[in-house]
Amino acid sequence: MKPVLVTGAHRTGTTWVGRVLSSSSSVTYISEPLHLYHSLGVLAAPVQHWYTYICEENEGVFLDAYQDTVEFRYRTWAALQDLNSWKELLKMGRDQFLFLRAGLSNHLPLLKDPFAVFSVPWFSRKLSSRIVICVRHPLAFVSSLKRLGWSFDFNHLLNQPLLMRDHLEKFRDRMVSMKTREDDIVGQGILLWKVIYSVVAKYRKEVEDCFIFRHEDLSVQPYTNFSNMFEQLGLNFTEQNHQKIMKTTQRGNPQQLQSGNEHAVQLDSRANLRNWEDRLAPSEVDRILEATENQLFGFYEKEEWKDW
Repeated sequence: MKPVLVTGAHRTGTTWVGRVLSSSSSVTYISEPLHLYHSLGVLAAPVQHWYTYICEENEGVFLDAYQDTVEFRYRTWAALQDLNSWKELLKMGRDQFLFLRAGLSNHLPLLKDPFAVFSVPWFSRKLSSRIVICVRHPLAFVSSLKRLGWSFDFNHLLNQPLLMRDHLEKFRDRMVSMKTREDDIVGQGILLWKVIYSVVAKYRKEVEDCFIFRHEDLSVQPYTNFSNMFEQLGLNFTEQNHQKIMKTTQRGNPQQLQSGNEHAVQLDSRANLRNWEDRLAPSEVDRILEATENQLFGFYEKEEWKDW
């Protein structure tokens, strides 16, 4: 049972895609093992940076830890040593049960983790993972970060020498400069989008079983494009999956997520396409388009957004 990894920048629909793919009773959803504050029971390896880069040179504890994760071996002792609250104890009990049930039932592991996007080649080679990568237009991506007030500290990338050496050295000066502009969420979002998707663009030729899906296509024609996703991954498309797609995209759902509920997945998917217009000032729209128009990496045409 080859695991499935759903990744891409955060705020690009990875949770939505992961929930649809895992809505079948034979798939178990594992959320963000590379999150800075993940459970060591789920992944028994420390994580020091957002968007941790794993490769053969630094795989160390990650390889054994991930093999346990995708085979649903919960590390109880590691989790106990990491407990800080009763809430975490309850979460530990839930995760233990999920892993036990999934292992006994021979479920397919689905890893939903935007923070694994730079490590896609490693997941493909070492864990034989099938990969789904979500892309979202920079206008929508940046507007989502702005609405939530989510800044990004580029030290998390700059302090990973192997990542800088292998992929991001050309962005070093811009990332260093952005460190002095902590309140410029729009600028941070532009640069983060370019950094991430410049690397994702390479995967088209370099990574097997890697499938890239645009958030906008899934939003406009969810049934068709999700069906295609299941087919490419070699997964059975069940009635449960169909119902999940309908439930998370239909008209009558909220047109945007409520404050404090940023990981919900039920939206009017078509209406959500244009929410960026209400979040971005005209000058910000111009800034994003100017900064990215020559670096869309083949994912979008320059003025394609006008037709959505």
